[in-house]
Amino acid sequence: MIFFRGDNMTAGYGGAEIIKKCSIEVKAGEIVVVIGPNGAGKSTAMKAMLGMLKLDQGSVFFSDKNITKMLPQERVNLGIAFVPQTRNVFTGMTVEENLEMGAFLRKDNIKNTIDEIYSLFPVLQEKRNQNVGELSGGQRQQVAFGRALMTKPSILMLDEPTAGVSPIVMDDLFSRIIEVGKTGVGILMVEQNAKQALSIAKRGYVLVNGENRIEGSGQELLNNPDVRKSFLGG
Repeated sequence: MIFFRGDNMTAGYGGAEIIKKCSIEVKAGEIVVVIGPNGAGKSTAMKAMLGMLKLDQGSVFFSDKNITKMLPQERVNLGIAFVPQTRNVFTGMTVEENLEMGAFLRKDNIKNTIDEIYSLFPVLQEKRNQNVGELSGGQRQQVAFGRALMTKPSILMLDEPTAGVSPIVMDDLFSRIIEVGKTGVGILMVEQNAKQALSIAKRGYVLVNGENRIEGSGQELLNNPDVRKSFLGG
């Protein structure tokens, strides 16, 4: 089975270490959620796994291949896609043009993949010729998901996918994430809406001060009294 794993990762931005011996893994078809307080290193860990941040210690693996020294673009070519929290769409281009941009590395026919994206996100088909800058926040996020899926990834990384959206839109986005997971794509998600995210997760990690503090199934973390007190509102 395809898996994506960061082992004992230690890294920072030239000063203090942000993550310290942090380990995270997601397998194809899993939804894995990383939660923790602000500044815990959640997004930093994800960037380190993608190769956007050089590790001081530790390793990153894609299945049986050590990819620690690979560039981010090389990791994308392996089947890893990333949706950042901000600046994740081209607002001056149409929905379909954004999807086509997501497939810029591909040499084959992308029509079937675009049709699959429209099946996952029907509203995008309705607005395929509309500029993304005219869409709602939730619809823009669907475009960002779709653009990442155009690479036909095995692993999809999402950094705060529901940040700044209403509760109704958040529920819809989580439903879409579940649908993407059902296609066999592994999803690694950093998320502040911990209760909702853990409710759809197969596994979860709690990071505190850049270190693994608690890990387990989504349900185990939901039931953990320390997690409930600190992150789930009691």
